[in-house]
Amino acid sequence: MTVSFEPLRRIMDGLVHGSATGDALVAGRHRAFIAAHLAAGLAALMAMPLWLAFAGLPSPAIAVAFLWLVTPLPIAAFLSRTGRYADAHLLSALSLTGLVGWIAAFTGGLASPALAWFAVVPAEAALSGSRRVVVSAAALAAAALAILWALASAGLSPDPLGISPLFAPAVVGGAVLYAVLVAIRIETVHSEASVAARLGDTRYRLLADNATDLITRHTANGDVAFASPAARALVGCPPADLVGQGLFYRVHIADRPAFLRALSEADRTGASITAEFRLRSGAGEGGPYLWAEMRCRPVIDPASGRTVIAVTRDISSRKAQETAFAEARSAAEQANRAKSQFLANMSHELRTPLNAIIGFSDILEQQLFGRFEFERHRDYARLIRSSGEHLLDVVNSILDMSKIEAGRFEIHVEPVAVAGLVDGAIEMMSHQIASRQLKVVRRVEPGLPDIVADRRACKQILLNLISNAVKFTEAGGSITIASRQGRDGVVIEVVDTGIGISADDLPRLGTPFVQADSDINRRYEGTGLGLSVVKGLVHLHGGTMAIASEPGRGTSVSVTLPADKAKPAAEWRASGADEVAFERERRIA
Repeated sequence: MTVSFEPLRRIMDGLVHGSATGDALVAGRHRAFIAAHLAAGLAALMAMPLWLAFAGLPSPAIAVAFLWLVTPLPIAAFLSRTGRYADAHLLSALSLTGLVGWIAAFTGGLASPALAWFAVVPAEAALSGSRRVVVSAAALAAAALAILWALASAGLSPDPLGISPLFAPAVVGGAVLYAVLVAIRIETVHSEASVAARLGDTRYRLLADNATDLITRHTANGDVAFASPAARALVGCPPADLVGQGLFYRVHIADRPAFLRALSEADRTGASITAEFRLRSGAGEGGPYLWAEMRCRPVIDPASGRTVIAVTRDISSRKAQETAFAEARSAAEQANRAKSQFLANMSHELRTPLNAIIGFSDILEQQLFGRFEFERHRDYARLIRSSGEHLLDVVNSILDMSKIEAGRFEIHVEPVAVAGLVDGAIEMMSHQIASRQLKVVRRVEPGLPDIVADRRACKQILLNLISNAVKFTEAGGSITIASRQGRDGVVIEVVDTGIGISADDLPRLGTPFVQADSDINRRYEGTGLGLSVVKGLVHLHGGTMAIASEPGRGTSVSVTLPADKAKPAAEWRASGADEVAFERERRIA
């Protein structure tokens, strides 16, 4: 019949503190300590009834000794609750020293055979793995001997108890047996440590041998002391070829400073450092280069001290993707600039025929050269004029957006009164507002400072916002144009009670040619350039734009323009304005 100790082992594992369970070797030491002290304490408890049955009531000295024998139980509980292994060993040494000293005091003092147990105290403390605990245990044993000697010298030793002749051999034999058990425990701990070290070495070797990334260990001067077998897959050579300066000579000559700097910085700062460099692959001197990324950090090697471990991987594919992306982005930006430049240069070619169409159709509509034979011809002329005006507005918006994107939109700043700006925009939009039967509410905070900005651009900002509000507000609704002093400048806000915009569409507003209602059967006309022009003009003035809306509840668009300047100097240069215009506008601002 086979006896299984697995249930008992599970119980002991459950008593190990959580801080020790992460390391199998540490958990084994805690488990052995708790098991040994529980066994000793329980044995003392079971011995008490036997003593009472065969020897009667114990004397006070023997009763104290029995109580001392039970102290391993609370010591085991202390380790289980706190996980402080070294402190538990120190408490155990203190308990054993006190017990041995007490027994020796009543069994002959310095001549007591119990003194043999003092040799066990530092031996058991060695299991803690702490030199401090071993020294402390030896000091405790020495202190106990000194106390016994002092008592004997002063004639204060207690009267010895009557003991059996077998006491001396039993005590010495017990000490020897306990020392053997301690020696076995020490050997077991070292054996477990050796097994764990070999197992760890095997696992790490397995990882290093099968990893696709090259793992290297570097000395203080950057030479390679170890290279993993991944060298064959990465650079096509055996690991031995990279030892010493073999890896350094494979780094592209222009990238060697970055390679050495990464190793030096990692060793100096103790931080993880990443470097990218070109690495020659193949056996010959003229082999192709691949892009590699090395991540290195310092570690403490028990054998050689501080060293740097580096992990190097092939990033050629990533570099190729980055290059392709950069080229595609450059081509797209160049195409976008070319488009914007082309549209900006088409101003005269597009506006001249439209002005002719609008002018001559207006003459025809007014019948300045005679009345039409049919009234329908006058309607045709009116339709031609209104269509031309609409097309001119679209062209102007496109050209303005193109100039802003191309950095050719010039701003001529001057002090602009906000109240006059608002009143002028309301007056210009009065016909459209009246035709839609909308109510206009004007709220301008008294005492607002003038904004220093381009008057025409500010008027266009306000007209575009009011036009959008008129377009998307049903008959009977209202539009509020408000202005107030904000934290970063003057805030101009246009609020309508129109159809509103969903939260999903808000992030797309302000992008050229994008409308919230992008369906082919949308109810509202427009190119989607109004808000994008507003956004561009506000940015050129160094301001901000914010949109808040809710479907069915209306939309609020607020623009903040600086009251003390039109635009920081650095942004003027970034906008592409020519140097003459820049200096002129800087002096005005």
